[in-house]
Amino acid sequence: MRLKGFRIVARRYACRAGEIDLIARRGDLVAIVEVKARPSLAEAMDAVTPHGRRRIIAAADHWLARQPDHGRLSVRFDLVAVLPGRWPVHVPAIFTA
Repeated sequence: MRLKGFRIVARRYACRAGEIDLIARRGDLVAIVEVKARPSLAEAMDAVTPHGRRRIIAAADHWLARQPDHGRLSVRFDLVAVLPGRWPVHVPAIFTA
């Protein structure tokens, strides 16, 4: 994410509602990033279940509510797939809220 111009603002953000692996920011864009280590990209994408999505969205809402500039931020839900023998694969906008 840093190579793409993002600044990591939180790692392993957790609240009662859920958990976020990474929160990265580039300007007014906030990327809520789920990191999955799987044998293939398809398996990593499938590992983000509907239940997991709801928990990620709830945690993102919790984090965003505490940001002084939350009104002007746009949010995107991304995936970083850690695959064997490869550079991690970044999949922007894997789902929407």
